[in-house]
Amino acid sequence: MNCYKLERIVLPLKGDMIADSIFSDDNIIVDNGVFRFCPNLRSVDLIGDSTRLLRWKNVMMDEINRINQVLSCTEGVAKTPTIQQWMRSVIHLLDHYKAEHCKLLKEATTLLELAMWKAKIGKEGDVLEREGVRTTRESRKRARKEICVT
Repeated sequence: MNCYKLERIVLPLKGDMIADSIFSDDNIIVDNGVFRFCPNLRSVDLIGDSTRLLRWKNVMMDEINRINQVLSCTEGVAKTPTIQQWMRSVIHLLDHYKAEHCKLLKEATTLLELAMWKAKIGKEGDVLEREGVRTTRESRKRARKEICVT
């Protein structure tokens, strides 16, 4: 499959995301890259900033495990309020990271929708030009509205 219009991709930072080679049944390399027919591919962006997600995970694990160190040196009378405060802290962090994650997902979704919309506009424009149809500014505007991804 040729993908001449593909200029930019967005991927998570994972080592096994793209296979090195695809082999046939008799161990002959059939394909050495999924992007080999994408001559205009010029940019790769990381989605979700994997280092940020890893940092969030580490902070959450530290906070969850913190209670075990604190309780061992807490007197009996103070254990209940200490556990309550710890639970509030964990819930607060979870809520914060959920909100941040939602922001990242919304941004990624918006970028994907824009890319799909742009691809559809380009595809519609190619069809109109190939068919020799005279287009006006208003007809292009109507076509954009019709193929807009919502």
